[in-house]
Amino acid sequence: MKEGIHPDYHEITVVMTNGKEFKTRSTYGKPGDKLQLDVDMLTHPAWTGGVGQLKKTGQMEKFNNRFKDLGFSSKKKDAAN
Repeated sequence: MKEGIHPDYHEITVVMTNGKEFKTRSTYGKPGDKLQLDVDMLTHPAWTGGVGQLKKTGQMEKFNNRFKDLGFSSKKKDAAN
């Protein structure tokens, strides 16, 4: 490796959203710095399975809820009645 072109690789402390801490090596900050996470595997939908929870209603339900006061409804809902 060339000398003087690579960032300093040192130990830092990572603080999770629930307050738990662990040590790792990184180029972040200075040796001994703390990296406070806003999103981590405990809260991010990619790890918690929350992606499916974000979409609670389909397009038809959104349409019906949006225009229910105007008397509009989807044909699918009318056919079911």
